[in-house]
Amino acid sequence: MGQALPGFDAPAVGFEQPYDMLEACHERVQRSLDLLQRLTDYVAKNGHDAQTRSAAADVLRYFDLAAPLHHQDEELHVFPPLLAQGDAALRAAVLQLQAEHRQMETLWAAVRPTLLRWREAGASGGVDAATRDTIARFIAIYAGHIDTEEGRVYPAARTTMDAATQAAMGAEMQARRRG
Repeated sequence: MGQALPGFDAPAVGFEQPYDMLEACHERVQRSLDLLQRLTDYVAKNGHDAQTRSAAADVLRYFDLAAPLHHQDEELHVFPPLLAQGDAALRAAVLQLQAEHRQMETLWAAVRPTLLRWREAGASGGVDAATRDTIARFIAIYAGHIDTEEGRVYPAARTTMDAATQAAMGAEMQARRRG
C-alpha cells in the first residue's frame, strides 16, 4: 500500500510507483494554482482576512517545498534517459520542459513576496496589475507543461526504465522528501 499524500481522497499513491506519484503531484499543482487564482481574485475584490492569510500560506507551502522536489525528480530521473536518446522531437520537448522549469522558478520568485505579505496578519491592499500579470503567467505556464509531461514525456521515459530502475527512482524520491 502506498504512502498517502496530504489532501488526496483517492487511494494512496506510493513511491513504489514513481510515475503515478509524479502525476498525483500534478493534481496537487493544479489545485494549488486554482487556489492561487481564487486568492488573487478574492484579494482584488475584497481585500484580506483570515481565509486569505491561510490560502496564501497553503500556496507558499506547496510551491516552496513540494514543487521544487517534483521538478528535481524530473530533472534527475525522467529527463536524462530521454536526452540520451536519438529522438530529436522528444529531446526538444525535454529541453523545453527544462527551460520552463527555470521560467517557473523565476516567476515564483516574483510572486512569492506578495504571498508572504498576504499571509501576515494585518495585510492590506489589493493586487496591482504587474502582480496579477506575473501570477497569470505563472499559472499559464503550467498547463502546457503538464500536458507535455503526462502526454508525451512520462510515457516515453517509462519505457526506458525496467522495474528495478523505477523502484530505485521511487526510493530516491522518497529519501529526498525525508532528508
